[in-house]
Amino acid sequence: MSAIDIDSLPTQTPILGLDLGTKTIGIALSNSAQRLATPLPVIKRTKFRQDADALRAIIGERRVGALVLGLPLNMDGSEGPRAQATRAFARNLSHQAGITLPVVFWDERLSTVAVERDLIETLDVSRAKRAEQVDSAAAAFILQGVLDAIQARASSRSQDWP
Repeated sequence: MSAIDIDSLPTQTPILGLDLGTKTIGIALSNSAQRLATPLPVIKRTKFRQDADALRAIIGERRVGALVLGLPLNMDGSEGPRAQATRAFARNLSHQAGITLPVVFWDERLSTVAVERDLIETLDVSRAKRAEQVDSAAAAFILQGVLDAIQARASSRSQDWP
């Protein structure tokens, strides 16, 4: 599995966004036009092989062309143990599970905080329901950041055209 930048993502194919937690994997999927991220149900984490099998099923069903993994950087931008674990998870998807899609790592600092605040303010979701929804909502937040960056770059390239 090779990490790439967003300019190298395949076009016109859904992208799967992942927010890796210790107990769940939040999941979001883009549409084929890569404009909108939609949360999917979380995967309850068990063993790596079972987690990878669940991801493989989603990738096959949805014809996913790439993965975006939220990279939990420290507030100073450095990588700590959680970021290293995320990179290891991506490597293991390729080496142990045979999932060889291109991967983009995306800074997820404060994504969970933003999502929780949004769920409280706009949806008035209770603490119990928030716990169920926050991981996939965070995955959608992360993926939407990538999709917005893709659209912004495409827009700036088209404006540079004579």
